[in-house]
Amino acid sequence: MKILKNVYYIYLFFALYFIYDGIIGLQSNEAHTWLSFLIATAAVFMFFFRRKYSKRMEDYYNKK
Repeated sequence: MKILKNVYYIYLFFALYFIYDGIIGLQSNEAHTWLSFLIATAAVFMFFFRRKYSKRMEDYYNKK
């Protein structure tokens, strides 16, 4: 169960990858660059959402 506490950092890895992909795409004038930035934005949102939810559940179970 300890491994699930840090799984949300995978979202940051994906966000960094898609930001990198978007920047490379902008330099080479590819068509999918905005999609890469959109996916990166969603990944950052999911990171903060999952982290907040994880802390909320941890606090809930520690109260019992």
